Amino acid sequence: MRIALLGGTGDIGGGLALRWAYDTNHDVIVGSRDAGKAETKTEEYRTELESRGVDADITGHDNRDAAAAASVVVLAIPPYHVGDTVEEIADVLDDGDVLVSPATGMKRDDDGFHYHKPGAGSVTRIVADAAPEDVAVVGAFHNLAAARLSNLDADLGIDTLVIADDEDAKRTVTDLAEGIEGLRALDAGGIANAPEIEALTPLLINVAQHNEGLHDLGVRFS
Repeated sequence: MRIALLGGTGDIGGGLALRWAYDTNHDVIVGSRDAGKAETKTEEYRTELESRGVDADITGHDNRDAAAAASVVVLAIPPYHVGDTVEEIADVLDDGDVLVSPATGMKRDDDGFHYHKPGAGSVTRIVADAAPEDVAVVGAFHNLAAARLSNLDADLGIDTLVIADDEDAKRTVTDLAEGIEGLRALDAGGIANAPEIEALTPLLINVAQHNEGLHDLGVRFS
């Protein structure tokens, strides 16, 4: 399968790109608003993978070209850009493609990080409202620690919650998530449940900042 990481030069996008390239045989496409930046970052990823004996199929392109080449497109971009980005790539998406949203709205004050709930109810809902009719939207990978994800020496041992109104798309993303060693995907229902999941991210950041040894905090449900 071809997976595009729009914003694949950033923390979460880069971590997912490395993990999928390292742990699976999927074709990984790193996207950025700047194709040159995507290509440069891809060279860094490829060098890291080659140092571990992995000759991965990982390439870099601008966001539109990356989305056009993939069947699963992960929007690893800031929440305030998701709507515009979906509109930008809508005409290159094919029927049956899947959009994945890991973004969470947050704000920060002197007390810490707080969930910033958008007017639509969740960032995942913003993506669903902007997506073409025949393109399914899945929320996943919201609560992952970027440094832990991108460190290929780190054992993950954590969960990601997956939400979607399209069960086939949910299964596709669940399978992709569980292709990453040490990551377990749990079904959390439909997109209506996105606010509760997105709100976990600022909580985890606050806990990580206030407790020694928990800077790469993740969640495991049992």
